[in-house]
Amino acid sequence: MTAIVVYIDQLNAPGRLSATVHQLLTLARGAGEPVAVVAGPVSAEVLAELGAYGVQRVLHSEQAELGQFLVAPQADLVAQAAAAVSAGAVLLDNSAAGKEIAARAGVTLNAGVITDAVSVTHDGGTLVAHKSVLAGSWTVEARATSAVAVISVKAHAVDASPAVEATVPVVEVVDVAFAPASLAARVTSRTPRAASGRPDLEDARIVVAGGRGVDGDFAPVEELADVLGAAVGASRAATDAGWISHASQVGQTGKKVSPQLYISVGISGAIQQKAGMQTSKLIVAVNKDADSPIFEIADFGIVGDLFQVLPQAVEEIKKRRG
Repeated sequence: MTAIVVYIDQLNAPGRLSATVHQLLTLARGAGEPVAVVAGPVSAEVLAELGAYGVQRVLHSEQAELGQFLVAPQADLVAQAAAAVSAGAVLLDNSAAGKEIAARAGVTLNAGVITDAVSVTHDGGTLVAHKSVLAGSWTVEARATSAVAVISVKAHAVDASPAVEATVPVVEVVDVAFAPASLAARVTSRTPRAASGRPDLEDARIVVAGGRGVDGDFAPVEELADVLGAAVGASRAATDAGWISHASQVGQTGKKVSPQLYISVGISGAIQQKAGMQTSKLIVAVNKDADSPIFEIADFGIVGDLFQVLPQAVEEIKKRRG
């Protein structure tokens, strides 16, 4: 079977695999033989989890350079590991780091690179990436004509599922030969982001996003997100106004999300906003302007004041759960 490499970062959150990694492993298993390439330590718990998803081979490195510099050394690891197993494809998450690693590894492997895939299928052993392009106006299919394809996949492109039979992966240590240029930008300090208790925006299955209509008060949005176990997003207007961090921005110039449920609150739905979220599986819009463009793509729409609608929704959710 063709080896399908899945890159896993254990440098920043060792000891656990994210939901996105589970999805990538499921996707790899359906297209070939999943091979995990891990930057950082591989704990017994992680190894068991990889085995549960059908991984038979794990290549990893704990070389200090992987964490001391920007992502270029990680791209060296991915490229050299993929070449060592004669991979037919490399799958990564669609984060900013994931896309940069994809680009750098693609250059080294002389591979076709596809980013922002909203789903991936396989046709006769070839992976086909489905993308939403031109601010969401078109959905296209793309496939690499090179011997190996490098694809970054948005979260929730596939429903994760363990293998029918768990495996016992073989672990191999990779001694990466880092390119001099990869060691040109050293990380001098790190400041951890304050924990919010909510899932990461790009990994979340549910996102509640607020816009100009919240008028600076994100409390109703955050309360609804917390009862749903959702991430909080925002439009550019809201982040530019300083009401919420720019890390929460969803849109053409922000993060691209594709959750199972996206709740748009007080957001008009201009094309820049749509470009970041309209591949969501289910879209619910709350806006007091019945002519807002967001209603054109919403599966369900509520015309009303968010400060009245959201508290009622929170109360009803709590009642049904209680």
